[in-house]
Amino acid sequence: MAPANDPAAPPFGAFAPTRAQASIISLAHRSRLKRGAFRPMLSRLINALRAGPLDVPYQGASFRFYHQASATERGALFNPDYNLEELDFLRAHTPIGGVFVDVGANVGTYAMVLARHVGASGKVIAIEPHPVTHARLAFNRSASGFTQVQLVAAAAGPSDGELMIATDGDNLGASHIVSGDRPGNAIKVPSLRLQRILDDAGADHVDALKIDVEGFEDRVLTGFFKQAPQRLWPRAVVIEHLSRNEWLDDCIADMRARRYAETGRTRSNTMLVRG
Repeated sequence: MAPANDPAAPPFGAFAPTRAQASIISLAHRSRLKRGAFRPMLSRLINALRAGPLDVPYQGASFRFYHQASATERGALFNPDYNLEELDFLRAHTPIGGVFVDVGANVGTYAMVLARHVGASGKVIAIEPHPVTHARLAFNRSASGFTQVQLVAAAAGPSDGELMIATDGDNLGASHIVSGDRPGNAIKVPSLRLQRILDDAGADHVDALKIDVEGFEDRVLTGFFKQAPQRLWPRAVVIEHLSRNEWLDDCIADMRARRYAETGRTRSNTMLVRG
């Protein structure tokens, strides 16, 4: 099968669910079982009916989901309310024509949804370093027709240079930064400071930002807030806190000290608004 960003890749719709697959997806949407072994089990069942990705709409955008090896893609495929509280928060704090930044964009389940919200006059900056995931992100942008989404094929980091990223197990979305002395199956990717990324994208302000970089959030944000002009500080932030034990600095506490107030919390994320 051609890579997602290959011009020879089949167009969106080529992998529309079969009738049997669509029935299983519909059943999942109606079920109260949303976590645990439920999604992987359904993914295996759907894959047994027809192997390969699935082309489906999600929150008003078009996605080709490779659900077999991505928890994020399984979540969006089987749960129509996946990350809905976070998405509603971001939409509430990002105006039409606004600027949204997605640090660790994965396949775009935040970026594409916010692109639809801000419209053609807005700007979405989607940062995703893993080449396979980035290719899927690029395909989903093209399938959705969202030219307002600018893609950055680099990791956001504390400095401009390079970083190593690795994937544990079969969840591509859990790719994370590793030290240079533990390469294992790691790959080298470009690294850019968040301020550099925003400047290169021509952003003069940021309405909302979501960051999910598997325990590297503090390395991205702490230096950014110290060095970037306040006009670039996002007005609203969604930050994943599941890996905060890997932070060297408590970047949520740092944001509180900069007049951000915590306004909500889900199982995975903390939501903050700048006062």
